[in-house]
Amino acid sequence: MDWGEYRRTRGQRSRPLVIAHRGMPKQAPENTLHSFALALQQGADVLETDLHITRDGAIVLFHDAHLGRMTDGTGPIFTQTLAELKRLRLRNPDDTWSTQQIPTLGELLAMTKGEAPLLLELKDVRFLQPEIAKRLVYLLADYGVLAKTAIVSFNAALVEAVRQTGAGIPSGLITMNNPLPRQGMELLGPAWPLLLANPLYVAWAHRLGSIVAPLDLTPEARLGYYLRLGVDALLTDDSALLMQALRKQGRA
Repeated sequence: MDWGEYRRTRGQRSRPLVIAHRGMPKQAPENTLHSFALALQQGADVLETDLHITRDGAIVLFHDAHLGRMTDGTGPIFTQTLAELKRLRLRNPDDTWSTQQIPTLGELLAMTKGEAPLLLELKDVRFLQPEIAKRLVYLLADYGVLAKTAIVSFNAALVEAVRQTGAGIPSGLITMNNPLPRQGMELLGPAWPLLLANPLYVAWAHRLGSIVAPLDLTPEARLGYYLRLGVDALLTDDSALLMQALRKQGRA
């Protein structure tokens, strides 16, 4: 599946896409290859991850700007080389240490053989630099996944920087406070309370040609509401639990 194909055929599909938020972070260290492999095994359609850049220019999968929460290292991630990051231990969900390493985007693409659709959240302001934005595009192009990949951010300027490369990667914005869909975006990620404040959000976004994926890491609690609204995709920290909830709704 690529994002354009999904947008064209979403009316024919029985359920929203299941997007694995950082993999399976309740079972394995978030944003690791093991975590993503588990998510695919549990039925996830799309893998969501976060992109930072190392001191020596590698694109790595890591959520926080600083290392303290998830590793035995300290300090900002941009001060470390890839080799230095690879020496760090990652924290398991039970607070023990894992043998997993911080992966690069290239390692994820190699593991999935470019077959898994991706949702990439840009975290690092250096994506504003044209050479960095192009490095991301070239990597995705090397694996033939430009159409299977969507780029999102809270920062519209980061999304625009990738758009300026002319690669045509589907892109969108995440928002915590705008209850109105923004025109010109292929994907929209409103925080879930915004869909309560504006029940017309999804229908409006669809008229604009956008895909809607609420920012909600436990969508099972509001699944019936999302299905009535017709959301296109659901983020989750537990793909197995969401698939089970969809089956109960007759939507798996």
